[in-house]
Amino acid sequence: MHLMGLLLLCNGAFMLVAALVSGLYKDGVTIEITMAAIVTMLVGLVSMFFTRDHKKEVKPKEGYIIVTFGWLVMSASGMLPYLFTGAIPDITNAFFETISGYTTTGASILNDIESLPKGILFWRSLTHWIGGMGIIVLAIAILPLLGIGGMQLFAAEAPGPSADKLHPRITDTAKRLWLIYVGYTVAETLLLKLAGMHFFDAMNHAMATLSTGGFSTKNTSLAFWNNQPVIQYIVILFMFLAGSNFVLSYFAFKGKIQKVLRDEEFKFYTGFIVFFSIVAALVIYFQAQPQVSESLPMVFGYGESAFRHALFQVLAVVTTTGFVTADFTGWTPFLTIFFFGLMFLGGSAGSTAGGIKVMRHLLIIKNGLLEFKRTLHSNAIIPVRYNNKTVAESIVYNIIGFFVLYMLLFIIGALVLAFMGLDFESAIGGAATSLGNVGPGLGSLNPLSNFNDLPVLGKWWCGFLMLLGRLELFTVLILFSPYFWRKI
Repeated sequence: MHLMGLLLLCNGAFMLVAALVSGLYKDGVTIEITMAAIVTMLVGLVSMFFTRDHKKEVKPKEGYIIVTFGWLVMSASGMLPYLFTGAIPDITNAFFETISGYTTTGASILNDIESLPKGILFWRSLTHWIGGMGIIVLAIAILPLLGIGGMQLFAAEAPGPSADKLHPRITDTAKRLWLIYVGYTVAETLLLKLAGMHFFDAMNHAMATLSTGGFSTKNTSLAFWNNQPVIQYIVILFMFLAGSNFVLSYFAFKGKIQKVLRDEEFKFYTGFIVFFSIVAALVIYFQAQPQVSESLPMVFGYGESAFRHALFQVLAVVTTTGFVTADFTGWTPFLTIFFFGLMFLGGSAGSTAGGIKVMRHLLIIKNGLLEFKRTLHSNAIIPVRYNNKTVAESIVYNIIGFFVLYMLLFIIGALVLAFMGLDFESAIGGAATSLGNVGPGLGSLNPLSNFNDLPVLGKWWCGFLMLLGRLELFTVLILFSPYFWRKI
């Protein structure tokens, strides 16, 4: 409760920043956003006051509760600016938009984004940015200590109890990574402004990119700038950086470039993006030319346009950013299935991206290939190796368990949505994009549509899937285990 109060204070402070932006642009909702901030901070102060004599020690059990309820409390308070201003008067829709923001999913229920006041648009992007910061700390500092979803392995690559850490104290590590996060956001804002984007739009899109969120200030997302390729290439660069391990960015800034280039996950992450982009570009160029040429301006010719949109959409889906430059589900059936498959890839561990993560896929594939050797040499001990280090069997089992659970939850998620009346494409697309925190789905939830037409229960269900995916499954699901609540 004490930490929830602290989170509410921080959330209220961020709302005051949104109120300041609202005041600067004189959009007429400054007082309402300020009131939302005051209410949030008052509740936080009351919670902290009555728990001021709490014990400082946080055990693993409390850790799980703090992480899960922290995101819920932030989402519950974060919807107040929408409700107070009337931008989203319905509680279900307001909560959906808010949890989609904090989990950096980017799925929206809004039909006319451009009609919203500037202060609300800024707050919407800010929920992404706050969620992205939280995810970095979660991945770097908290999940490895709780032993979540194979993140113990990441503890060996990131700060914590390892020989190669950024700094012995987690708080100092978090500060360094936040500095990189803020620095990237400022850099992208300036570059987008120089490329011709309005400063307000540049600031919002920078926050959405670095958090791999995907909320845009335009109804057509990044397709609004299809005739300005430079803007899209800048977003492509920062989507790539946001989907890579932030610890590697730290090493790069310290001049340890070889350390970055030798990292297995980074090599595969880069390789996957290059390979998938080439495949998508070739299919667009040779098979989807009529659909693409009708809807997209050819600034530098059709070849460049095919490559740019392929690269952009591959990165947007792999990094789970969810920006769109076109409706990729309308290109060819092959590309529809292709991008649906990419929703299960995810970015790097220690990034703001969602999904299963490249590291887990890599270790599952390595372990699968080693099974051939183990079958032939039944008495041999053949361990999985990652970055030239042996991976403990318990971690491999943990990752396989995570993958199986992820796919099971996807199937259950799709079945529930189908039961609520969604067609096959929309149900599997909605489940995959919510669980993977991607944003756009398939069918009626395609990149040019939104989640507004989902039934009320469907929105709450998708919100639950977003939270599950964002917090690495086990963090949330363990709270449903009777064993968790027993006194030991």
